Amino acid sequence: MSEEHNELDRSLHAAWGRLGGGMSPAALMLAWSDWALHFATQPGRGAEVALREAVLPSPAAAHDPRLATDDWTPWPFGMYRETFETAGRRLLALVDGVRGVDRHHEQLVAFMVRQWLEMASPANSFATNPQVLQRTAATGGVNLLVGASHWAQDFGRRVSGLPPEGAEAFRPGHEVAVTPGKVILRNELVELIQYAPTTATVHAEPVLFVSAWIMKYYVLDLSPHNSLIRYLVDKGHTVFAVSWRNPGAADAQLGMADYLQLGVRASLDAVSAVLPGRRVHALGYCLGGTLMAIAAAAMARDRDDRLASVTLLAAQTDFTEPGAIGLFIDESQLAFLEDIMSRQGYLDAAQMAGAFQALRPGELVWAPMVRNYLLGERPPMTDLMAWNADGTRMPYRMHADYLRHLFLDNALAEGRYLVDGRPVALNDIDVPVFLLGTRTDHVAPWHSVYKFNLLCDADITFVLTEGGHNAGILSEPGHAHRSHRMMRRRANGDYVAPDDFLDTSREVEGSWWPSFQHWLVTHSGPRRRPPPMGAPRHGLPPLCEAPGIYVQAR
Repeated sequence: MSEEHNELDRSLHAAWGRLGGGMSPAALMLAWSDWALHFATQPGRGAEVALREAVLPSPAAAHDPRLATDDWTPWPFGMYRETFETAGRRLLALVDGVRGVDRHHEQLVAFMVRQWLEMASPANSFATNPQVLQRTAATGGVNLLVGASHWAQDFGRRVSGLPPEGAEAFRPGHEVAVTPGKVILRNELVELIQYAPTTATVHAEPVLFVSAWIMKYYVLDLSPHNSLIRYLVDKGHTVFAVSWRNPGAADAQLGMADYLQLGVRASLDAVSAVLPGRRVHALGYCLGGTLMAIAAAAMARDRDDRLASVTLLAAQTDFTEPGAIGLFIDESQLAFLEDIMSRQGYLDAAQMAGAFQALRPGELVWAPMVRNYLLGERPPMTDLMAWNADGTRMPYRMHADYLRHLFLDNALAEGRYLVDGRPVALNDIDVPVFLLGTRTDHVAPWHSVYKFNLLCDADITFVLTEGGHNAGILSEPGHAHRSHRMMRRRANGDYVAPDDFLDTSREVEGSWWPSFQHWLVTHSGPRRRPPPMGAPRHGLPPLCEAPGIYVQAR
């Protein structure tokens, strides 16, 4: 095919993909037709569902937890709830377990049904929500006027590309990301921050944080009270952190190899220059953890022994069960997404945020809309909410590499992922590993994170903590309603299945941070004087104060 025709096809493909909100129309049609054709040949199934529905007791709130309150008991609201729940239960039963339907297609159809149910909930409508009606009567409609004002403000901010109202109160370097330090390395992709010591002596081995580049790094250095970085610095650890640059269209061809070389490898080289001869505790979070696992496997393959340990926080290395996000990953979906990204050079934060919101629309879309625009309530902005709105772009090549090779092909888990032209194997990692999952994680489900136990025979300490993908990490000591479960599997020890882990692991009340810090200490040498800031003789002078300039870019 000529280059002109190829470009025309990709442009049309991208336009169709954008019309579908980033979802492949072909994938949706294939899923529905697969289900419909098989369902049509099984007429007894509909009758079975109807009969089973007739004898089931009335549910409380199977699809929308907002319907479980006492406000939904009196007539007519109880009728609205019962009708909605009955219809939802019947629809989900119709699409579940139809013989012959491809498993991925079945999951996609069920996902679309749940999207419709989340939207159709009577809790989302002014006329059928008792709380909204009560508030309107009590205020004489003022709540609706306030809600309209909220909508106008939010719409104007979105059109202008501004963050949500209140986010300006959480500025990196002022209210958040304020742990003192210096930027000692800057290249075209990262800044490396070295944090200033706060103790007279420090543990021998430094800690290198590599966060996900899907968002700004400072989720690990949020406010002073919930900063994991500050916590470790105050415990006597020398901490370095990678701050990723927010890429633009000109960076479209930056790939996973560039993130490995310019991010992890360059940072490790800099840490080794500051602390020659010291081994490093390498920590990766989310995508940063996946990249860190790749780097650690490559280092083990190449006999590079600079790592003292590896910590993977909410990071997947086997993508056979990636959770609901796997619904967006198949050959058709990737073809449309790649063409969308190729036209603009990147995937922007709004597109990524939309995908994550679709995973939990009731909690992340509809409930906030009702609260803001119908009830007229504006919850106060928090540091985590402000950080979550401070998104980044992802280069076309990197994101395509990541989704295709890791998610779709599962090349890392199967020993087919290439670094420097040669495959890496996670089982080559032989340093101690601290592996953490969060119980309600919808981005990296803990069962998926746990699969690292099947891929590596190193000494692994697995921790399961309460909370979600971000909130579970921000679990500082004193945080209410926090506990975690821990279990160590010694090198080459017997595998323990996830459900058995829940039955046999030790439960610890409170934050997982002290347990992690204790684990670091057990794998560290004697304390000594803090190192200098940077290494000017090795071309690494302090360049500016933390948090640097890359974190400021939108």
